[in-house]
Order: sequence, then C-alpha cells, then structure tokens
Amino acid sequence: MSYKKETQCVQAGYTPGNGEPRVLPIYQSTTYKYDSSEHLGKLFDLEADGHMYSRISNPTVSCVEEKIAALEGGVGALCTTSGQAANLLAILNITSSGENFVSLSSIYGGTINLFAVTLKRLGIEVRFITPDMTDEQVEALFDDKTRLVFGETIANPALDVLDIEKYAKLAHAHNIPLVVDNTFATPVLCRPFEFGADIVVHSTTKYMDGQATVVGGVIVDSGNFDWTVDNKFPGLTEPDESYHGVVYTKNFGKAAYITKARVQLMRDFGVLPPAISAFLLNSGLTTLHLRMERHSENALKVAKYLENNDKVAWVNYPGLESSKDYALAQKYLPDGCSGVISFGVKGGRDAAVKFMDSLKLAAIVVHVADARTCVLHPASTTHRQLTDEQLVAAGIGADLVRMSIGIENVDDIIADIEQALCQA
Repeated sequence: MSYKKETQCVQAGYTPGNGEPRVLPIYQSTTYKYDSSEHLGKLFDLEADGHMYSRISNPTVSCVEEKIAALEGGVGALCTTSGQAANLLAILNITSSGENFVSLSSIYGGTINLFAVTLKRLGIEVRFITPDMTDEQVEALFDDKTRLVFGETIANPALDVLDIEKYAKLAHAHNIPLVVDNTFATPVLCRPFEFGADIVVHSTTKYMDGQATVVGGVIVDSGNFDWTVDNKFPGLTEPDESYHGVVYTKNFGKAAYITKARVQLMRDFGVLPPAISAFLLNSGLTTLHLRMERHSENALKVAKYLENNDKVAWVNYPGLESSKDYALAQKYLPDGCSGVISFGVKGGRDAAVKFMDSLKLAAIVVHVADARTCVLHPASTTHRQLTDEQLVAAGIGADLVRMSIGIENVDDIIADIEQALCQA
C-alpha cells in the first residue's frame, strides 16, 4: 500500500510483527550471531542480506534508513555520523584522484571547506559556479574528468533556491549525476528526485532530528541514474577485488550506488551512527511533517514583519514575493520554505551583534533548524574560515543575521525580535 509523506514520517521503516515492540527497538550490539560459517561467508560475499558488523550496518539504523528512503522516494539510504560525512562519502563514492566536480558556490561554509581544502588534498578538484554565470562560462568548467554537479535545495545561509531541473539537465547532458543537499527543505517540502536529481544528502542534525539532540547525516539513492554510460564510474561498473570481483551495477542494479557506498566506503571509513543516535533521529522524523508546516508558517510571518520594519536594511526569505527566488520557491517549495531567514540590521556588523545580544527568547547558538528559535552571525562564526571573496560568493555579508524560526507562538517570536531591534 502506498502512503503519503505524512504517514511515512510516522509509519515507514519499522513494522512490528505479532507480539513485537511497538516502538523501534535499540539494537545496541556490535556483533551478530550466525547458524553457520556458510551463511556468514555469503554475507561477506554480498550474496545474502543481513548484518555483518555494526561498523557497516545495524538493525535500528537500517529501519531509519528505510524510512528516509521512503520519504525521499529512493531505492536506499545510508545513515552517517554527520552531514559532512554524508557529503564526503557521496563524493568519494564516484570520484577519484585526478577527477573533478562542479558545485554551486552558494552552499554551507563547512561544505565549501570540505570541497576546496580537504578533497583538494586527496587530488579531487571542485569547480564552483554561480546562477548568474552564462551557459558558456559553466560549460567551460566541464571536461572528461568531471563526475558530478552539487547544490543545496535551499542554500545555507544565503537561502538561494536551487533550480533543480536546470542543473539536472546540465549534469545529464554530460552523463553525470546531480547531487542535492536537501537539508533545509527536507522531503516534506521538496523531493529533488521528482525534478531530476539523482542523489540526495542531508544533515539529519537539522530539521530531521528537530531537537538539537544528535548529529547525523544520510545519503539517499534515487536508483534512476545509469552508471554504465561512458564508463565514467569504473568503481561501479568494474569488478571490486575487495569483494571477489563483485560488479555493483550487475549485482545490485538500481541500488548499485548506495550498496557500494555502504559495503566499500562505510566498511573502510566506519562513520555509521550508533543505534541510540538512529533511535533519537527516528523520534524526530515522526513529527517532521508537523514541524515543517509550523516552521514555514512562522518564518513567513516573521519575514513579512521584518520586511516592514524600518530598523531592518533588507530581508531574504524565498517565501516573500520580493525574493529574487520567489518563482523558484513556488515551483520547488509550494508547501513552504522552511524556517530559516536571513536579514540585515541597519548599522551593519555592530548593530547585528547588539541585536543578537539583546534577544531573550531566541538563543545564540552554532546551530540551525530545530524546534527552538535561534540566531547566528555567520561571517564571524560558522563561515569565519572563508575569505572575503568566498563570503561574497556564498552570499554572506558582514551584516547578515541568520535566524532559525522555531515552532513557538509566532507572536512571542516577533515580540522578542522587536525589543531586540529597539536595543540595536
């Protein structure tokens, strides 16, 4: 039976049998027992389903992976210890030293650092693009070593909305996949696979958890991309000697990408979350559909209030008609644009700092996208490792305040903002 996303948030992933626990159990075990060496051998030859070791998979984690895959409409998912770990494995799964990939520059600062610094040390080059570049400028960055295109559905913290169909067509014209970070939108507000994306990643630390309880990430495979075209992905189409010559595209079909990510990269990097983390994440997912509706509703009201406040220099929220990305938001995010707003307080950096220090309900935290309203000045905190040029490219000014609107009563949120603006 096919369920809608609201029901999947509550029911997908774990179905208890007769007399079994109603709530997803925490399988707190590193190891598993087998009836024969033959069966265990089949597991290690990837000929049988099951769990080999909790560095690779765990029953509690698997149930959460199934739920997230169902929500995104994918063939499989792989949970990781963080969003950065998800991004790392998603890229390394299909790129090697000497190859490159194209990414929108308006993405999370930590991801920019991962791409431009750490992957560079591994011999993988990132080539950044912006939406205002001409087709000729963008095409000039592609060559026979380009392996994917990357972007964020709603960029953190610039809040640019990704034109998913546009970049999917661009990627597919070069026979490479589009990888989309869907953290801010979540599958409740946008399902990138429906617009042509091939791989989705999330920092589950944000809205999926929703309580600022546990750090995590996930990779979801659409199962739609043909990895055999042009032989650009030999790791998927040629024998893997570490598994006795298994060829992922032949042995696992549509699930080739996510299977390789698990049995090869997760095996070697060991960034699988513990069972208790998956259990906590599942608790958050159960109410995701309710929270995203309230986050989006509250944020739009706050954005409209800020837009009409003479102490505010500018407001950026894709749900506002004044937003440059309003048309894209209506196309890709018709049910809401999540709870994150960016704006500038008149008076620049000093005024922004005074505003934040004066807030009472909203907390200054190095986090975003949970049930509680919080605020941050990215240029001096999460994105301080970026140069001035990189800050501009990422859409971050010195006066930018990022506010994550929670699910409290919106009148209380606005009252707190108003008193803080008066102080500033």
